[in-house]
Amino acid sequence: MSNTFKALRAELESEELTIKITELGLENLPDGDTTIDVHYSSLNYKDGMAVNGNKARIMRNLPMSPGIDLAGIISSTSDKNYKKGDEVIVTGWGLGETHSGGYSQIVRVNSDWIIKKPDNISLKHTMSVGTAGLTAMLSIIELENSGIRNSSGDIVVTGAAGGVGSLSIMLLSKLGYSVTAVTGRMELEKYLKDLGATNIMSRDDLLAMSRPLNSGKWAGAIDTVGSTLLANILSAINYGGSVACCGNASGNDLPTTVLPFILRKIQLIGIDSVYCPINVRNDAWKRLGDLITPEEFENITNEVSLNEIEKPAKLILEGKVQGRTVVNIKDI
Repeated sequence: MSNTFKALRAELESEELTIKITELGLENLPDGDTTIDVHYSSLNYKDGMAVNGNKARIMRNLPMSPGIDLAGIISSTSDKNYKKGDEVIVTGWGLGETHSGGYSQIVRVNSDWIIKKPDNISLKHTMSVGTAGLTAMLSIIELENSGIRNSSGDIVVTGAAGGVGSLSIMLLSKLGYSVTAVTGRMELEKYLKDLGATNIMSRDDLLAMSRPLNSGKWAGAIDTVGSTLLANILSAINYGGSVACCGNASGNDLPTTVLPFILRKIQLIGIDSVYCPINVRNDAWKRLGDLITPEEFENITNEVSLNEIEKPAKLILEGKVQGRTVVNIKDI
């Protein structure tokens, strides 16, 4: 392992934020018991905000590197459960937010955050789905745990063209569910149907469903958006249905009533991919590898180098990214 490496580094210089590729030494790494040679990371919405001026203060302990997930190979560890050469995944736990993240050729983390990569998925393909894929799989697991089956009825997915939304559609379709995809980008109808969506609904049509209780339309939902869209979905879930809430792209408010809960016995389930237990993560990653073929991983993947991250980071904030962006960290 080299004593120097390259990383996208954010720091304050004369009260001004700079984000640029920098050569660092091992002494620049944060505390942790495990050092990893990073091969791949991915581009998530939070990463877009971090790279574009650290909007919403995603990175809170400057100087540091952005990147909320990574896949790589352990170069050293003091944890007896791991060894040099293990292929591993790290997502959540403050990576890229409070702890220097995956846009770095070498990282140092706590071994409690690490997942051993399942044999049924490559390092690159773990980041083809990344945090978004993990969140989508966790959402589906929670719907299953609440009793929702593919025979229960349609599942509606909001933010359908985004990372979590598109992967939710693909996974639900593979599990035999009928999926309604809600999007503000109706020009992507073919793309969403190719992923497995049965029906396409415009965001405006869902926003127009403003009654406190609408006719039941869906057995369940995966919502990545929050606010009024989530409220309107809750008003149209069938009796006994469930909604997995995993995002707030439209805001933190929820302008709803208790009627769907007390008249239709529905459940609203929060999804957390940051601190969820290791055994749940292991199950989710194994199922991702089982459900998505290598060819399908390649079809949804756009690979860029860390030198090329600026353009897609802007596009993801503008809602113009299609598919998933893998960031090759090795070749800077």
